[in-house]
Amino acid sequence: MLRQNLSSVDLLILGAGWTSTFLIPQLKASPITHAETTTTGRDGTIPFKFDPDSSDVEPYKHLPPARTVLITFPLTGHGQSKLLTSLYRRAHGDQNFWIQLGSAGIFNQRSDWSTEDSPYDMTNSRAIAEDELRECVNGCVLNLAGLYGGERNPRNWISRIAKSKSDVKARKAVHFVHGDDVAKAIIAVHRNPTPGKRWIIADLRVYDWWDLIMSFSHLTEDEGSAEEKEKRLEFARWVGELMVENGVKALPRPLEGLGKKLDSRGFWNFMDVWPSHCRLA
Repeated sequence: MLRQNLSSVDLLILGAGWTSTFLIPQLKASPITHAETTTTGRDGTIPFKFDPDSSDVEPYKHLPPARTVLITFPLTGHGQSKLLTSLYRRAHGDQNFWIQLGSAGIFNQRSDWSTEDSPYDMTNSRAIAEDELRECVNGCVLNLAGLYGGERNPRNWISRIAKSKSDVKARKAVHFVHGDDVAKAIIAVHRNPTPGKRWIIADLRVYDWWDLIMSFSHLTEDEGSAEEKEKRLEFARWVGELMVENGVKALPRPLEGLGKKLDSRGFWNFMDVWPSHCRLA
């Protein structure tokens, strides 16, 4: 049961969704006080829905003042970050630090390695809103790699990211981060704010999609329907054929041939915390 607490809190979570299932248990195990919102107010959360077309401050008065405000839902384009933060600050003052969760997919401007300081797609609608947050309230953005844990299982994603052998051929590097480590990163930034900073959050590994496809193809017999099992085996066969056709002697393929890759050492080293889930299970 989530708490509804309108008194001042250390951390306010705007949007208690998937991330909160990992974050709230860690907060409860710490001295960090917290409150959460959902659009419906389910499970004792505070009902709140951001309306990008409304300048009404009244809904924000029902939120508690917080030392750190975490935005888990995407803001897009110009104006939304300014609107949300300005209305909250009209209700509660400006003594608050802001964190926005985003996607590491914006780091697509290089053919090799990207760090938090590398070029990114500044035309991306989410990146535009994230940059606005960094500018208008000196907020921090955590750009997350592929999220997994709980109901999110990467072994079920293969048929979504590839439909044919040519699709599989095009798949190279992929990055992940477990929900537990997303929560750890959020708490680290709450404790050690980095105003105006954009960070990449991943588990310090680069995965080869071909290697994962081959690994996921042979699961226990009770996992999935007969059709799903056959599809996984078909994908594995495609990987084997591609290895022969492209002279790949073993998996995973060398990093040099995996294209765009993320270097996430910067965040973990700066915060002096490290991922708990250091390898995709």
